[in-house]
Amino acid sequence: MRDILLIRPAAVGDMGTIIGLINEAAAWLPSKGTDQWAQPWPSEAARDARVRRGLRDRRTWIAEDHGVPVATVTYRQNGNQKLWTPMEQREPAVYLSRLIVARKYAGYEVGAALIDWAGQRGLWGWNAQWIRIDVWTTNVALHNYYEKRGFRWIRTCDLKEPDRYPSAALFQKPTAEIDPESASLFTELPSSDGPLPTAES
Repeated sequence: MRDILLIRPAAVGDMGTIIGLINEAAAWLPSKGTDQWAQPWPSEAARDARVRRGLRDRRTWIAEDHGVPVATVTYRQNGNQKLWTPMEQREPAVYLSRLIVARKYAGYEVGAALIDWAGQRGLWGWNAQWIRIDVWTTNVALHNYYEKRGFRWIRTCDLKEPDRYPSAALFQKPTAEIDPESASLFTELPSSDGPLPTAES
């Protein structure tokens, strides 16, 4: 792997690449003793619609090593209103989802670097004070992963039907704890579709 990875905004045409990374992770996750992504939630069509929305809204990014997809992350300014309280949502934060690293690149701390990179963009873009993520409720190994990287568990939401959501363990980390050296793993390629959306768009 090269020392610096290129990162670019994903386009709708990258849908297959993102789904491929999801499917690779889904095939590996049972070895970690979790049911995460064992089935697309709540259906494949709904899962794909969420992925497509992230691409369409230009919130999804792909990191590449000589053109080979290494990882992806989606980040945004607003959190899931069913999980984060109105008071929490008034605090400027960057919310992460679909943080996935290709198995070939596991062990290089690419995921940790993506967390710092996205948090740094939120800090610069809208003065985000927190990096937040909702984690698969039953994936204890993933909870430990985030805690080892400075995240604090906030709570696990117990949503009742029909709002039950499988990714309801909430974690956050102050952007003040971002590692700038870690975030500098990536060199950004500009979007071919023009300027990215601003924090207000």
